[in-house]
Amino acid sequence: HMAVLSTLAEDISQECARKNILTEFLQFYEDQYGVALFNSMRHEIEGTGLPQAQLLWRKVPLDERIIFSGNLFQYQEDSKKWRNRFSLVPHNYGLVLYDNKVAYERQVPPRAVINSAGYKILTSVDQYLELVGNSLPGTTAKSGSTPILKCPTQFPLILWHPYARHYYFCMMTEAEQDKWQAVLQDCIRHCNNGIPEDSKVEGPAFTDAIRMYRQSKELYGTWEMLCGNEVQILSNLVMEELGPELKAELAPRLKGKPQERQRQWIQISDAVYRMVYEQAKARFEEVLAKVQQARPAMKAVIRTDMDQIITSKEHLASKIRAFILPKAEVCVRNHVQPYIPSILEALMVPTSQGFTEVRDVFFKEVTDMNLNVINEGGIDKLGEYMEKLSRLAFHPLKMHSCYEKMESLRLDGLQQRFDVSSTSVFKQRAQIHMREQMDNAVYTFETLLHQELGKGPTKEELCKSIQRVLERVLKKYDYDSSSVRKRFFREALLQISIPFLLRKLAPTCKSELPRFQELIFEDFARFILVENTYEEVVLQTVMKDILQAVKEAAVQRKHNLYRDSMVMHNSDPNLHLLAEGAPIDWSEEYSNSGGGGSPSPSPPEAATLLEKRRRAKQVVSVVQDEEAGMPFEAGPESPSPASPDSVTEIRGLLAQGLRAESPPLASPLPNGAPARESPQPEAAPEASSPPDSPLQHLSPGKAVDFGPPKPSDQETGEQVSSPSSHPALHTTTEDSAGVQTEF
Repeated sequence: HMAVLSTLAEDISQECARKNILTEFLQFYEDQYGVALFNSMRHEIEGTGLPQAQLLWRKVPLDERIIFSGNLFQYQEDSKKWRNRFSLVPHNYGLVLYDNKVAYERQVPPRAVINSAGYKILTSVDQYLELVGNSLPGTTAKSGSTPILKCPTQFPLILWHPYARHYYFCMMTEAEQDKWQAVLQDCIRHCNNGIPEDSKVEGPAFTDAIRMYRQSKELYGTWEMLCGNEVQILSNLVMEELGPELKAELAPRLKGKPQERQRQWIQISDAVYRMVYEQAKARFEEVLAKVQQARPAMKAVIRTDMDQIITSKEHLASKIRAFILPKAEVCVRNHVQPYIPSILEALMVPTSQGFTEVRDVFFKEVTDMNLNVINEGGIDKLGEYMEKLSRLAFHPLKMHSCYEKMESLRLDGLQQRFDVSSTSVFKQRAQIHMREQMDNAVYTFETLLHQELGKGPTKEELCKSIQRVLERVLKKYDYDSSSVRKRFFREALLQISIPFLLRKLAPTCKSELPRFQELIFEDFARFILVENTYEEVVLQTVMKDILQAVKEAAVQRKHNLYRDSMVMHNSDPNLHLLAEGAPIDWSEEYSNSGGGGSPSPSPPEAATLLEKRRRAKQVVSVVQDEEAGMPFEAGPESPSPASPDSVTEIRGLLAQGLRAESPPLASPLPNGAPARESPQPEAAPEASSPPDSPLQHLSPGKAVDFGPPKPSDQETGEQVSSPSSHPALHTTTEDSAGVQTEF
């Protein structure tokens, strides 16, 4: 198989060129870029008039924190042995693996940094072997033969990807397995959500181009591999089309027993994925630079001719509407409308349970903190507990009870009817909303409590203040979470129904669309596309039914939704002004502060202390795993088995897909380190307006490069730092090295 790999690069390049996959997609992207730019500028001018969210959002992210740390046992494919690994999950959710904790403390470069976008977690070797056997027809191993992977314990965790290399871990106990499963699932959820939501032009252009390209290949409905940053998603798109042909061509050339052929195929697939990633990265960056260079000229045209562009688009829409409306209305009435209540009910039950659990967890954590502060010395302990509370939304284990509520989501029967390949896209989107709402609630609580502390409360007054602030925040959470859920339900219903309608209407409508092109002035052709306008018209035919269904559901008490008529106007007009100041450093202001009466350090001293604390936080783990020693000692007795995946509201209404918090990686490998996230504010939309970009995918978070280690280990597929590469995350000081505190 190494001979196959040696000629693979040239074959892949020729195959991609022959099929024009990247060229064709990037033309879609260029077309969508002008539309997205126009929509963005129109949105800025027209605004939305939506009610303001009640909760604040954290403008400065909680970066340079370690979310989780502990020990794992990892299978090394190069040596065919299981090895201990000290593992960290930093704030950007890239899994970092070190040879041991001493290597981490001495700032030795990590052995690997894994971006888990697109991966699935398997907790059983049998599950894994079944997937591997299905991936390459004719390679199912006989019963009783040596499998491709043996695990020394009964508690494995396997990261499986349909194209990239796989990662194999195991734990000593079921409790450890459950804990790490929650942590790794959190990593996947965040890495999947990879296009930043504050990308108002590039993000919409890319996701719309992906959808349009797949629809041009008669592929409608949800797509499970819309995961990661732009280059990862584009690589998945190429592999989706290229993979079957590659498998048909190479499978007969693989030699050996079924297990060996499976192993060869995994290595070949990973090698091809890397090559595709390299090509996709280069081509995408080239086209991105091209459209960004043209952006100033396009903006000038839009500013000058905004009214004429809008008039031209409305004229086009009216002509398309007259043509398709009779057919679309019949299709909606017969094939969509009867199923909306069933879909909505299936979505609402687990989602409402999850948001209720978020509320309960927040209430419990604040109440426990209040009791502990009172019992342990009042304001002297406040800073310590508030530091822990500030990270609650990013605690994989404490949030797990909220996230797991979505796992019961089922669309039985409906899933096949509407061509929903998987419910994971809805599960992960709802879970991301839960995390955002938890962090908004925590940050609002922090801000209001900090204001109360300026009054110098006594110990008893502090207890009452915490309780009073908690009650205020819970009311705000109830309102905002209701708005977020209703928006999520609208998004999900549109994401399910629009592709279904487009597929149903395609045989009679799609071939007629080119004749509408003559209605668009040539000067405006970059900002108005017939296909996009057609989709908006289709969307409007079903929008009324969806809005009515969600409105009726809000009346039912069991879903804990505010009715549209119950508008909670901003009860704290000055609250949002409180969030304009610098972030609160609880440990600096209140830990060991003697009741808050000690003077603040002078500016030079303050700067030194803040820098010292900042560096110390780099090695503080949210979750303590210190007491768990290395699960195994790799020695002669260790098993060595064989080596083994309207312009404004539409983006809210049609937001879909999961993204990781990272831009295109500096590394050429698909498995790079994701970047830091920056939570975005949640609005509380209650109204809808004519859309301009149907099926736009939401993607919270702004990305900054984590500084991944440079790849060099092509055998294992892991990213290995060069000796001179020292990511800032791993800087330590004498007083901070190796420190771990329990959350």
